[in-house]
Amino acid sequence: MAFANSLLSSSSSPSQIPHGSKDFNSTPLIISPHERSAFTFSPIRNKFSELGIGVIGSSRKKNILYASVNDLNASASSTSLDADSVPMPVVLIDQDSDSDATIVQLSFGDRLGALIDTMNALKHLGLDVAKGTVLTDGPVKQTKFFITRLDTGRKVEDPDMLERIRLTIINNLLKYHPESSERLAMGEAFGIKAPEKKLDVDITTHVHVKEDGPKRSLLCIETADRPGLLVEIIKIIADVNIDVESAEIDTEGLVAKDKFHVSYRGAALTSSLSQVLVNCLRYYLRRPETDIDSY
Repeated sequence: MAFANSLLSSSSSPSQIPHGSKDFNSTPLIISPHERSAFTFSPIRNKFSELGIGVIGSSRKKNILYASVNDLNASASSTSLDADSVPMPVVLIDQDSDSDATIVQLSFGDRLGALIDTMNALKHLGLDVAKGTVLTDGPVKQTKFFITRLDTGRKVEDPDMLERIRLTIINNLLKYHPESSERLAMGEAFGIKAPEKKLDVDITTHVHVKEDGPKRSLLCIETADRPGLLVEIIKIIADVNIDVESAEIDTEGLVAKDKFHVSYRGAALTSSLSQVLVNCLRYYLRRPETDIDSY
């Protein structure tokens, strides 16, 4: 099931950078390592497209991020970390706000570095970063990238590739910020410290279909995160013969909060079809494990 090429347009163009942000296409950003978040962009060319790589979080302790030429992801430096001090990691994949690019937003409080290794990992997936911005909002640093496919120059529409993007970013977050493992579902298998509390899939799973005009409906899903989740959701939707026009994939710690613009034969879902879709998704998502073999 491929996403439609024509997506919603954003009210503001990517070139309109909000106050307090830095545009990676402009002069390289150099900040003193004594500041709260330190970057070293001087060896980087103004365009990130030659390198090839989400909004909530807080930290009670001061953390200094040091970035060097050899490791520009930068990991947090702190004398001690406790559960309350680790901010919420958020990875958001937005297919709606830009018609030409897939927008990826990454946030982990104020601990993120330049994420160069993450961008290189995405380049190895055949992707390009056309533009990027960093926005600092209080204690939260939000990094936003505009991603396209290297072969076509267009946004990513394949659900399998979108899931690979999500898992690649989370994997690098676990690697360069190992303390994030206690706030991520993948931390149980791949992190240094598993989350202290496991989510009850039955309790955390919520599925709703809302009106979104005469030609499409808005499907909202909230459930416990796990590898392969996005691909599983897309397969279930396809099995009911419903088309996915666009999506927003939001990973907030242990929870996945996804939104899909869906339609049936070019029209919004009827109440009966909506109920069928909701019942199918609730049944499959509440299973303890996914059947996706490729992850």
